[in-house]
Amino acid sequence: MQATLAMPAASELVPLIPELTLAGLGFLLLMLDLFVSDARRGITHVLSVLVLVLIAAMIATGVGAGDEASALSGMFVRDTMADVLKVGACVVSAIALLFIWPDLRERGIYKGEVSVLVLFAVLGMMLLISAGSLVMVYLGLELLALSSYALVAIDRDNPLASEAAIKYFVLGALASGLLLYGMSLVYGATGSLDLATIRGVAMGVEQPMLLLAGVVFMTAGVSFKFGAAPFHMWLPDVYHGAPTPITLFISSAPKLAAFAMVVRLFGFGTAPLAEHWQPLMAVLATLSLVVGNLIALVQTNLKRMLAYSTVSHVGFIFLGFAGGGAEGYAAAMFYAIAYALMATAAFGAIVVMARRGFEADQIADYKGLNARDPWSAAMILCVMASLAGVPPFLGFWAKLAVLRAAIDGDMMWLAIVGIVFAVIGAYYYLHVMKVMYFDEPEGEPIQARDNGVMRFTFAVNALALLVLGVFWNPIMAWCQAAFV
Repeated sequence: MQATLAMPAASELVPLIPELTLAGLGFLLLMLDLFVSDARRGITHVLSVLVLVLIAAMIATGVGAGDEASALSGMFVRDTMADVLKVGACVVSAIALLFIWPDLRERGIYKGEVSVLVLFAVLGMMLLISAGSLVMVYLGLELLALSSYALVAIDRDNPLASEAAIKYFVLGALASGLLLYGMSLVYGATGSLDLATIRGVAMGVEQPMLLLAGVVFMTAGVSFKFGAAPFHMWLPDVYHGAPTPITLFISSAPKLAAFAMVVRLFGFGTAPLAEHWQPLMAVLATLSLVVGNLIALVQTNLKRMLAYSTVSHVGFIFLGFAGGGAEGYAAAMFYAIAYALMATAAFGAIVVMARRGFEADQIADYKGLNARDPWSAAMILCVMASLAGVPPFLGFWAKLAVLRAAIDGDMMWLAIVGIVFAVIGAYYYLHVMKVMYFDEPEGEPIQARDNGVMRFTFAVNALALLVLGVFWNPIMAWCQAAFV
């Protein structure tokens, strides 16, 4: 008897309306780009930004959402956490597109596929954020990863970018293999790919050695994707070698998807084994804080400094996971959102100050910037202060939230490590401020490029770190509501 595969009913696809809309419009823009000349390619780019705004609006207004909507037999989950993170991913990716178009066009390396790749990367993030099954986790992750590999390699004639893309692809494939192997062990131990079923089985397992082995491998794979030490070896070279607007994108929005992946796999799927994986998260947090901050101290290249600082910020996110519980996950989610905004502003500063033939990626390039361009210096100061955790900027409240989560999770020693390395990490951010305001200008004058849209986007992003730092309570309330 021949088996038949039943198609899902239309009503089952209602929670997927934003994702289906994004996929359909992405393919439509890909076809449209074939008939648009290079001189008018900005049309497809503007439409891509509008698509992301539309998708964010659809999610924010609850299109296709119920109290706890799911689709595809539970493989896709639509809940409060998913909606908040998806809106954040769409907004951050739209900001990234506003930086990508002017910079890559000026350098002559803009391709019509760039904006479409960003859209499909966002689609991968959205699937990953709503994953209710190991299959959906892997599908979303690989869609995001393959799009990111192509974006990093977009400047194929640049040896540095090509090297970065190869490293990203090879090490990303290794991470995917570790994650997939861990998933296979979990499947072997539980007999299911559904996260809810895995959670139920894990509660009743008396000797979960096979299941724990799978959790260890999944932790290694997730740490690779996050960029946590000691699995961070790809991150500095990729961030440095990729075109800066592409670095801006891959350093920000994907962190929201990576956070959701950890919550789905560990906070939900293997939650009964928390006593085993929380100490592992604490170790990863400690290593990330130590390695990221200490190596960032000696960097002279601003992009590499920000790359190693990313490792330290991942450590802070893991503080929330190590603390565990609803408050710990809410704090980690708040930090992930805050860091996504801070990363877009940090790399956006480099994009705004750079121009063709001058990358503005050396810290020494910013000497005396305040004397030449006080407004840009003030905006960069806001970004660095937030990254350093200076009150009342958003970064301060994010650090405070995860430190409190670690203390509430009976990990005082981990909170002390976080405080010590937060102070150490503040040094290299303050060094950038000192260079801008107290060093004498040297060499060719540096100032923001003459692009109104880019400068306005950067200013809004930088000032948002101050405004949201003052009015941070609503964001934290949304994060807490996701884990009620």
